[in-house]
Amino acid sequence: MTKKILIVDDEPNIVLSLEFLMKKAGFEVAVAKDGEEALAQVARLNPDLVLLDVMMPKKSGYEVCEALRADPARAGMKIVMLTAKGRDTEVAKGMALGADAYVTKPFSTKDLVVQVSDLLNTR
Repeated sequence: MTKKILIVDDEPNIVLSLEFLMKKAGFEVAVAKDGEEALAQVARLNPDLVLLDVMMPKKSGYEVCEALRADPARAGMKIVMLTAKGRDTEVAKGMALGADAYVTKPFSTKDLVVQVSDLLNTR
């Protein structure tokens, strides 16, 4: 069965490239432009993994991560935080809120696809 990924980022160029890469890797892909839309998409699609930007309008990636981790029905969902904020404190905050991985921008697209595949056991 094809694994579903939700890409959450307010930067259209990043969304386009991630969407292309993940589809090319064989994943089913959905997109959300902000934190509120992300939570709505998760409720509708129940993705296997969320690629989640930290700095977004309406709700931050941290708030979305916290909300998803507070929902027992989402316990198995993988969350990968994507951000330009790579200081130790931000990484620690993302991991403390329940992210499975924390990737700082700019990142290697090849490495990200490998990391997503590993998290979903599809490699």
